[in-house]
Amino acid sequence: MKPSPRLSISRDEIRAIYAQGEEAVLELVESLVTQINVLEKRVEAVENQQSKNSRNSSKPPSGDGFAKQTKSLRPKSNRSSGGQPGHPGSTLEWSAEVDHVEHHPVTACYGCGLSLADHPVEDWEMRQVHDLPPIQLAVTEHQCEVKSCPHCGRLNRGQFPSEVQQSVQYGVHLQSLMVYLMELQLLPSQRVCQLLSEVFDIGVSEGTLYNVRQRCFEALAPSEVEIQQALLQSDVVHFDETGFRVKKTLWWLHVACTESLTYYFVHPKRGQLAMDEMGILPQFGGTGVHDGLKSYAQYGFLHGLCNAHHLRELTFIVERYQQDWAEQMRTLLGKMNRLVEEAKASGAEALEPSQISQLEQQYGEILQLGFQANPPEVLPVDQPKPRGRPKQSPAKNLLDRLVTQQDAVLRFIHDFQVPFDNNQAERDLRMMKLKQKISGCFRSPEGASMFCRIRSYLSTLRKQGVNIWDALVQIFMGVPMSPIPKTE
Repeated sequence: MKPSPRLSISRDEIRAIYAQGEEAVLELVESLVTQINVLEKRVEAVENQQSKNSRNSSKPPSGDGFAKQTKSLRPKSNRSSGGQPGHPGSTLEWSAEVDHVEHHPVTACYGCGLSLADHPVEDWEMRQVHDLPPIQLAVTEHQCEVKSCPHCGRLNRGQFPSEVQQSVQYGVHLQSLMVYLMELQLLPSQRVCQLLSEVFDIGVSEGTLYNVRQRCFEALAPSEVEIQQALLQSDVVHFDETGFRVKKTLWWLHVACTESLTYYFVHPKRGQLAMDEMGILPQFGGTGVHDGLKSYAQYGFLHGLCNAHHLRELTFIVERYQQDWAEQMRTLLGKMNRLVEEAKASGAEALEPSQISQLEQQYGEILQLGFQANPPEVLPVDQPKPRGRPKQSPAKNLLDRLVTQQDAVLRFIHDFQVPFDNNQAERDLRMMKLKQKISGCFRSPEGASMFCRIRSYLSTLRKQGVNIWDALVQIFMGVPMSPIPKTE
């Protein structure tokens, strides 16, 4: 009788196997042990997944559900909450120039009722109210003169402004407002129509909004190329990607950015195919900061890994497996970051070589402790070698990465231009995810591409402190502002 592959087995079945002799019993026990090992790994994988949240993994905060995590990786500062000493504040101030003055006379005494209409004013009490004027649409009629030349008889017509192209149209300011509400404030088109109707009493269709966005998109084609070229010439660029819904399917939104530049690119794929078509990574020769996705390793630029990801993974290992080496590594990375920030604040351009050597030695010693706590699994000699990469624990996977990619992990202590983390890219993607939460998926790839180009331009200008409203008006005037900062 062959041993049952089930974990549940009746006493009669056990007796029957026992009666067959020692080999049958051993075969049964080995079968059960194998199943137990498989189930233990499955249970561990499930428990690992349930133990992950936005604080100890790359899981977004929205995935925490009602169990929101309030503990942050940031160390607690000694400063009190609220505005700090020396903060300039933004209190509404008294205006020296006013547009309207309203007089509120005293006509009679509040005590005895005597008329004070002809009594001279002794003093004034004043208050100011800052408010919007009545909002209404202004219609400007453009009239071009038509004259015949008395000498040659040619009929001459005046020239309309470049932004006036139709007999009846919406002006540049109203078109700018439409794009501002959709692309910057992330309002769905239906809500933009509702706002324009209720506030301005304008009956605008969604088709009109899309036509206006199309004109803005086409006008920014040269600016998009400028942003791409500026990123290629940058010393350090952040890269990242996130899921993006287009036509109810999963696409990927890629970002390349610096402190003053942003470029978004949407594609059905996440990996190298999309990165090649993005047009930046294949030609980039500086330092790329990213989260360690394998596709980035296909490119020859210098790599800097996001250590915020490593801190979250180390936190998970501390909480899930209680391994001391992970806590030590988390402390060391925090110390490295603090030393770099202090050196930058003092005006230094690099850490001392002896200091770097000491930090790297501590890094290696902690990794040795980690490998001692997570030795490689030894397979039985008679067991066939599994195909592909063997499964390892999260701790072992992280240790392997910290060893094989040590140069990329510690790039920030060697080059002060390279940041400790990839937060710049994550911040630039955060608002794009908010767009998905508000409006759902894009109805077409063309609409997603329009949004990415316009948002790239507006995000770039906002980083440089440019007034976005003025920039939008310039677009519809036919003279878009250059997205390239003067210092680059």
